[in-house]
Amino acid sequence: MVWRKWNYILHRDVGFACIGLTLLYAISGVAVNHRRDWNPNYRIEKVMRQVAPQASGLVTATTVQAILYQLGESRVEESYFQPDPENLWIFIDGRVARVHLKSGVVEYERVARRTFWYPLNALHLNHPQGAWTWIADLYAVALAFVAISGLLMLRRSTLRRGLLLTGFGLVVPLLFVLFVLE
Repeated sequence: MVWRKWNYILHRDVGFACIGLTLLYAISGVAVNHRRDWNPNYRIEKVMRQVAPQASGLVTATTVQAILYQLGESRVEESYFQPDPENLWIFIDGRVARVHLKSGVVEYERVARRTFWYPLNALHLNHPQGAWTWIADLYAVALAFVAISGLLMLRRSTLRRGLLLTGFGLVVPLLFVLFVLE
């Protein structure tokens, strides 16, 4: 049968072409699924810095600006909080600089992109848009082809098991949608 030969050849070659993207989506999919456990895109770095010591007591906005200038911050603070006369917390774009006024020691939290995970997850979630959308759509069509051509490759000896597993793969998400996502 000529169609079986071509189905096998196309299934194999399209499947090979899908391997890279399948691994990308699989690895980043696990990371994205566990966002509650850790942030796959960013890590919080704690950096110790030193600024000029300040007098203890009530801090003014001018003092806060002077500290930010010494830290090299170009942004204006969102707010600041002084838990006691010797400590100051400055909030900048979701980050915190904890300043010990007497010593000038600053524990500074910075958000940094994870070099491996950030780009991987950006592709998975289609942040680039544009041309990447077409690549992702082509990949989805290729996966659908691999799935359907794989079903057409079933032999009589594996037909029952293949159809049973295919049905399982369809029923599980449907049951989840019906009973869990109500």
